[in-house]
Order: sequence, then C-alpha cells, then structure tokens
Amino acid sequence: MTLRFTLSFLALASSCVIAADGNKDGFKDTPIIPNTKWHIHDPDRPLPKVVTPGEFSVQEKAGTAPNDAKILFDGTDLKGWKSGESDAKWKVENGYFEVVSGTGTLRTREQFGPDVQLHIEWQAPPAKNSGQARGNSGVFFFDRYEIQILDTFENLTYADGHAGALYSQTPPLANAVRKPGEWNVYDIVFNGPRFDKEGKIETPAFATVFVNGVLVQNHTELIGDTVFRTASKWEAHGEKGFISLQDHGNPMRFRNVWIRELQPVDSGK
Repeated sequence: MTLRFTLSFLALASSCVIAADGNKDGFKDTPIIPNTKWHIHDPDRPLPKVVTPGEFSVQEKAGTAPNDAKILFDGTDLKGWKSGESDAKWKVENGYFEVVSGTGTLRTREQFGPDVQLHIEWQAPPAKNSGQARGNSGVFFFDRYEIQILDTFENLTYADGHAGALYSQTPPLANAVRKPGEWNVYDIVFNGPRFDKEGKIETPAFATVFVNGVLVQNHTELIGDTVFRTASKWEAHGEKGFISLQDHGNPMRFRNVWIRELQPVDSGK
C-alpha cells in the first residue's frame, strides 16, 4: 500500500466491495486507470497466475552483490538509512533488519538515479491476516513510485496490489511469491522519468521487475505516482531520489540490499 495513504486505507476499509470470488480488498468507486477498463484496485480485475519459482540458494544465506554496487545493507547496521530526519529505528539482528511498527518509513540517506538496478531480499512473517493486511510493505523510488511488497502466497487481494505490482496501476505478470518464512528476491530496474524545464513530463518512468527470478514487469510504463484509490499524476522532481521501505505495521524482514546507478554505454563512467 502506498506510503502516503496507509491511514486512509484503514479508515476506508469498511467501504470496500466484496467481489464474487471473495476478494474483500477491492474497490469499484475509484477512478479508471488510463488505457484500461479497470478501476484502481478493481476487485474484478484478473489476478496474476501463480508460478512456482525455481530454487535459489538464498534460503540458506543472503546473496552477494556485484563489485560495483553500492551496499545499502551489509547485515550489520542501518547507517545508510534514516527514519524521517532521525537515525533509522528498525531492528537489526541475524543479518537482516526488521520493521518496528510505528517508527515510520525507512529512507536511504543518499539519493540515486535517474536509472538504477536495485536488489532486495525480503521475508514475510507467519500468516495471521489476509489481503493487504498480510506481510505488507513496499519499495519506493523517488518517494512516490511503489513496487508492492506483499505476502500473496495463497492470499487473495486486488490485482494491482499484488507483490510485484506497480501499485494501483499494473498487476504483475505472475504471482511468484514464496510462502511466509521463506526469503523472496526482488531485482528491479527502474528508469526514472524526465521532465522539461517547465516541469512537464517528457519521458515517463519504466520498471522491470523480477520476483524470485520470474519476470513480473517487462519494462512497464508508469502513468504517474502510485497512490491509494487516487488517480495518478506526474509531479516534477529531480533526477536523483531516495529509496524508501514502508512501515505498514507488519514485521517484515529485509537483507542484502544493494543498488547500481546505470549509465549509458558511452558515458565513460
């Protein structure tokens, strides 16, 4: 769920529409997503097919980063992150860091972009709830474009809120999430948007996303920011931005987080 509307979701949960298939998370009173026939968080939008990912060694231990990557978490501390303007308040132990509910979203101290490759491994706690209340977090680029993190293993929710979705816009091509307690791997290539001197959009953002080695977003175009129940729009911002992880109240765990800034072939960098 998007960073800025978590509280709104809790307040509006009682107004959700229950679809015939039992999906209690969807809404039909939201705007239509451009170039589709679907409402934002539409309960009738087809869900991604379930795909069992191949085996990864990351269940035994965290992976390693390329030698040109910027390490955002090395298993020992959160010195590269902050909560608001304060030091990061999430818990670090056993080579991972964990959401401490109520301490707020985690944000990198450094800005990156406009084009990056991000790797992150995450684990959801044992399932207690369902829908968007189960294993929920998100990874944000520029504090406004969210790739959804959610425990969607045998968990019904609206299609554009599935793990690997461009939240509120485009569902993933497949649901390749492992069961709670197992580690999941996201590899994301994010191409930031470009704006002209007047702040108008020239080139939209694009995202390519692999979940556990399965392609779920194939250079998918974004249509603006990713906002809960609200039409997306473009707002001009700088070429570099923070990477953020959402505190949605669930004790999600993360490890082996690294990023590479991508340069043109002939840039000499």
